[in-house]
Amino acid sequence: MGLTVTRSPDGKIITLAIQGQFQFALHREFRDAYLGVTQPGCEFDVNLAATDYMDSSALGMLLLLKEHANQYGSRVVLVSPSSAIRRVLEIASFEQLFAIKS
Repeated sequence: MGLTVTRSPDGKIITLAIQGQFQFALHREFRDAYLGVTQPGCEFDVNLAATDYMDSSALGMLLLLKEHANQYGSRVVLVSPSSAIRRVLEIASFEQLFAIKS
């Protein structure tokens, strides 16, 4: 379980890659990864390629990230979810709230 944060050279794309389980234990680290980003027009890419589990607290964390991004005219993109994670996102109707890239 873990979180890796990277930024593009221009600072406009912040990638938050979740490895393993995306659950409440990552709450503080996940929040701290984006709270300081207040530059308008950024894109937060949440890379879910290595995520094998997601619970309801993870869905809440994504909503908080979206709320933060909206304040600064930024957007959130969910990237490469597995079929199981995509199913969780679909059940929660997150495809209506977030862009999802395969």
